Amino acid sequence: MFYRGGVASHPALLSSAMTAADVARGVSRLLLRHDFTALCEVPLANGRRADLMAVDARGRILIVEIKVSRADLLGDGKWRDYLGYCDRFFWAVPQGFDLSPFETDAFSPELAGLIVADRYDAAFAREAAENAVPAPRRKAATLDFARRAARRLLGHLDPECDLLR
Repeated sequence: MFYRGGVASHPALLSSAMTAADVARGVSRLLLRHDFTALCEVPLANGRRADLMAVDARGRILIVEIKVSRADLLGDGKWRDYLGYCDRFFWAVPQGFDLSPFETDAFSPELAGLIVADRYDAAFAREAAENAVPAPRRKAATLDFARRAARRLLGHLDPECDLLR
């Protein structure tokens, strides 16, 4: 197996990566309709990386963890590490995914929301509980989110901008 641009070149893994990108696109569209603007692959202060992080006009933060296979879901023991960095946490899966594991205690249905998506759209299958992020952490996360978004935009406008630092 070879890696190219952070994506494995093995056909089965490429398929999974494309499915994850499709889910991210559909979820991002859903969130935008609810006034949340999302970024993909956002590093957190605790060393974890959120698949999607979104912020609304009131500064509320959502984190969405995308799962495209049952094995990926059942092997995820780190998802609770995201909870201190968001007001609401959601799982997102592609259409046709077996949703039964999300009803077990291991995935805290009373806490975590669930979104079902394809590349064109998504829908909330279950809302998430709200747990307010502490103000200092919210400020730091929001500032980091804004700066990361600006750097990504600048990178599209001027791919050589990193050379100027």
